[in-house]
Amino acid sequence: MRTLILSDITAEAFAPYGEILDDPATPPRQDQAGQMQNTRKAARANLALVRSEPISGLMPLRRLERHLHSNQAFLPLSVDSYAVIVAPDRDGRPDESGILGFRVPGHVGINYRAGAWHAHMMTLDEPGRFAMLVHEDGTEADCSFATIAPMTISPR
Repeated sequence: MRTLILSDITAEAFAPYGEILDDPATPPRQDQAGQMQNTRKAARANLALVRSEPISGLMPLRRLERHLHSNQAFLPLSVDSYAVIVAPDRDGRPDESGILGFRVPGHVGINYRAGAWHAHMMTLDEPGRFAMLVHEDGTEADCSFATIAPMTISPR
């Protein structure tokens, strides 16, 4: 079984999949901090609260997901650090040979681009809470899943 070792996230490495949401560029507030995408008129913004479990209790990773019509932003509320797993798209499926894993500090949010393949939220050590924003209309088009060869995640 493959083991994916996490590396520290950088804006450049994450750019093909989305944006990092960090400290405001110009205090006290940064408008338009991330790109909001919604390609369906009937889809509405869903601001949700998410509880995330540590990697240790969730392995092996067996699937990835994507939101083809909307970005999906995660803002840590009570998180020490977390894992972000992404993969490039190849013909409508995740390209397993290109899967990347990032270690993200708990004060940094992320904003997945519409269509970016990614894993569910996983904290590294302790359970955590996130605010999540995505546009949904309640249909199967909100989220699609793809199974992948099982892999373990190594935070260090």
